[in-house]
Amino acid sequence: QVQLAESGGGLVQTGGSLRLSCAASGRAFSTLAMVWFRQAPGKEREFVAAITPFSNTYYADSVKGRFTISRDNVKNTVYLQMNSLKPEDTAVYLCNAQGGSSWTRRGTSGSWGQGTQLTVSS
Repeated sequence: QVQLAESGGGLVQTGGSLRLSCAASGRAFSTLAMVWFRQAPGKEREFVAAITPFSNTYYADSVKGRFTISRDNVKNTVYLQMNSLKPEDTAVYLCNAQGGSSWTRRGTSGSWGQGTQLTVSS
C-alpha cells in the first residue's frame, strides 16, 4: 500500500504557473507509475499526465506543451509543473500510484491522495 499526499495547489491568474507535488510513502516508489488526474466540478475525473518507473512521460492532449511531469526517486516525490494556465485547468488534482508495468489512464486502480485544489482566475 502506498500513501500519497499532494501539495502546491492554490489560486493563480490565467497565464500563470504553479508546481504540484505528491509525496509517497510505503511501497518502493521507484517501481511505481505515478499518474496525475484532475476532476472539475460536475465533470468526470480525467487523466492529466503520467511518468513510468523509467521516466517515460505521457500527457493528455489538453495539457501537452504546458504541463511537465517529473519524479525524484530519492525524495519519493512526483511533480507536475503547470505553465500557461487556463481557467479550464481549474480542478482538484489527484495523485495516483499504479504498478509500473500495468498502469492505465483509466484511473481505476492503485492508491490515491486526497487531492489539491487549483483555481485559475480569468
